[in-house]
Amino acid sequence: MPLTKMSPLLLKAKNEGYAVGSFSVANMEMVLGVIRALEETQSPAIIQIAEVRLKQSPLELIGPLMVAAAKNAKVPVAVHFDHGKTEEKIRQALDIGFTSVMFDGSHLPFEENCAFTSKINRIAKEYGADCEGEIGCVGGSEDGSENIAINCTSPSQAREFALATEVDALAVAIGNAHGNYKQAPKLRFDILDQTAALVDVPLVLHGGTGILPDDFRKCISLGIHKINIATATFDSVEASVKKTYEKGEIKGYYDLQAAEVQGAYENALRHIEIFGCAGKA
Repeated sequence: MPLTKMSPLLLKAKNEGYAVGSFSVANMEMVLGVIRALEETQSPAIIQIAEVRLKQSPLELIGPLMVAAAKNAKVPVAVHFDHGKTEEKIRQALDIGFTSVMFDGSHLPFEENCAFTSKINRIAKEYGADCEGEIGCVGGSEDGSENIAINCTSPSQAREFALATEVDALAVAIGNAHGNYKQAPKLRFDILDQTAALVDVPLVLHGGTGILPDDFRKCISLGIHKINIATATFDSVEASVKKTYEKGEIKGYYDLQAAEVQGAYENALRHIEIFGCAGKA
């Protein structure tokens, strides 16, 4: 199955009432684990990396690996550059072959966010790629280094933003936050419902780690068709390695590698079931 774009995956999800998982990865083992789960369940998906993570996983190394994995997968897989902050790194991702990019201008005034997102969308289209924007501000930061306050999306601004930027997907803030929640978040389903009624493009939920399964399903029923999973993947990989060590099953490096793959695989399987995308490849 060839490497695919994000937009056809999300359009099919929107038409059929499920969500596509967008799984953050940081190394080959996480990529292998996610792809294994996708092929086993015949699920479409997106693999992604955020700009803030490039200190640990340089784009020139992890990017080609991600693209190669998608090209060789037996199911449709898109490769996404998440929370892009700089034009330089966004262009680098596109040069490598990423099929979608996100410009995160949520910290900017509305007009500046529109202008910069529109520019990045035009650049993406030159490469034949898709673009995601964000309106409102999801809490926290992708790497947990900042305590960013949640600023819920205005449905009317979301409509204006989507029309002005012509993005292919729109991330919204409805009480969700990056990283681990101290308690289950109280999501603003009313804002999501109103936004979905005004915006034609598929909506995206960031900060998926720790959201309850029933809340995920309600979000999907109200218009969310791409859900980002990052911290849950990293936590699952760490837990799998720790458990395998405690059981005395790691006798060498390749046992450690297998435990990392298993952690990413189990996390992807869990979310595929919740998102309803199994068998949708």
